[in-house]
Amino acid sequence: MTKMKAKVLRYDAIDVETVFEKESALLDTIVNGQLNQALLLWQSRDNTLVLPAGNKWQQSAGLRQALNALGWQVFARKTGGAPVPQTQGVINVSYLYALPAGQDYSIPAAYRSFCHILSEFFNQFGVAVQSHATPGSYCDGDYNLNIAGKKVVGTAQRVVLKKGGGKVVLAQACILIDVDPQQLVTPVNTCYQLHQQTERVRAQVHTSLFEHCTQRPTTAELYQSLFQCFAAAQPTTTA
Repeated sequence: MTKMKAKVLRYDAIDVETVFEKESALLDTIVNGQLNQALLLWQSRDNTLVLPAGNKWQQSAGLRQALNALGWQVFARKTGGAPVPQTQGVINVSYLYALPAGQDYSIPAAYRSFCHILSEFFNQFGVAVQSHATPGSYCDGDYNLNIAGKKVVGTAQRVVLKKGGGKVVLAQACILIDVDPQQLVTPVNTCYQLHQQTERVRAQVHTSLFEHCTQRPTTAELYQSLFQCFAAAQPTTTA
């Protein structure tokens, strides 16, 4: 039996450029066969609006000035999507794994599996979540997790080819733990306005975990809960 090679990284406060570099390095190790999977848990040290790649979203001097006036930085990453605000009170999950040999990649199946694990995290606090799009939310998607119709988790994924054959999945989640939704949507709408986009996101369609439970676990405890959920989801093997 081949032993599973895995790695877990946790950061209470880290700048987004550094953490994306660490995520990329983890992805490379799995692509090259040095790891089977990895779990990266982190919170942004600073208020940072993360712009996706593409000509639609430009990191202009005017945008930087407007966001700085709000107390936010801006950072452009290499992947697509929509602008995403990162701040303390938002926990990010990057789950990277190589698909078993011979297993086909299915976008819906991969999302459902990822959302199921995240749902178990919320179950630990007695909070039920549902998977569906949330009109009016930032970076909306069909596999958001919602509490009573309000977005509490945004998810994304991409797949890359593994060296020597096979595929590697990078699944990502932004979990709203303890944050004011208005604080999140203001920089996003500022960005939309300065890019002459008519779309606007609404604070009232977002919520946070701590609005729905009496417990207030520390970041370390939340990370441990997430780790346990991902560990419990691993398939059992026998020698």
